Amino acid sequence: MQMIIISGLSGAGKSKAGEFLEDAGFYTIDNMPAALMTRFAELCISGGNNSYNRVALVSDIRGGKNFDELFTALDAMKGMGIDCKLLFLEASTPAIIQRYKETRRSHPLAVGGVSLSQAVEREKALLTPVRQRADYIIDSTTFHTNAKLRSVLLQLFGDRDRRQQLQVNVQSFGYKYGLPLEADLVLDVRFLPNPFYKAELRQHNGLEEPVRDYLFQYEETAVFLSKLEDLLRFLLPLYEEEGKSSLVIAVGCTGGQHRSVAISHAIVQQIRAIGYPVTESHRDMTRERK
Repeated sequence: MQMIIISGLSGAGKSKAGEFLEDAGFYTIDNMPAALMTRFAELCISGGNNSYNRVALVSDIRGGKNFDELFTALDAMKGMGIDCKLLFLEASTPAIIQRYKETRRSHPLAVGGVSLSQAVEREKALLTPVRQRADYIIDSTTFHTNAKLRSVLLQLFGDRDRRQQLQVNVQSFGYKYGLPLEADLVLDVRFLPNPFYKAELRQHNGLEEPVRDYLFQYEETAVFLSKLEDLLRFLLPLYEEEGKSSLVIAVGCTGGQHRSVAISHAIVQQIRAIGYPVTESHRDMTRERK
């Protein structure tokens, strides 16, 4: 069993670290009292549930200022044969102050007339023993996006059998039936010639060769797909680096049966060639044609 105890300064990114570890397959609990950790570990072991093979617990100043219980729990869990590591997150005082100003939250020690800077410095002093016991220390001062913290955590604790890669779904739709609510990117292909107005193509869909042959005979179709491929090659790595785990690209035409379907299918082939896992769906393709 692997257990990560996340501690550190308020505003340094502990809760976010817990979220990222949860995404990486850890069972995560925020604000876990140190007095309950050993009992919780015993339950995880005795339960025989694989869901608890990897656990991350967030424990900090909110649980009290005496960390003897935390150290006792750490030693006890290591004595139980658990691979238990202490992760400490910190940041410079100016960085923490700036983060609190941006979120407008109050520091847990900024009470009774204590200023924010005084509260941060006091917390640093109180947590010095915890920092000294830490197996890993992450300074998030220069982490201007959550993606950097996520990357560092995955390097330290990521399961190599669980590949963290951006998952892309390309979905065609018809504007007459509304936009897909889950769409991240929306592409409007109503500028392309409409096969609906060709009587011999009206009852076909964009996955069928006659419709595709009709659309791909036009230069604007080829130019659009070429420029779109350049955009995808630029965007997808950046989305992945930022920490995005899934991306929904919605491609729309009027009815969602011809142009959007054919273009979506072509985009799927492009993304697959770039090297990303991709799924394809056509929301309105099977609606009754009129």
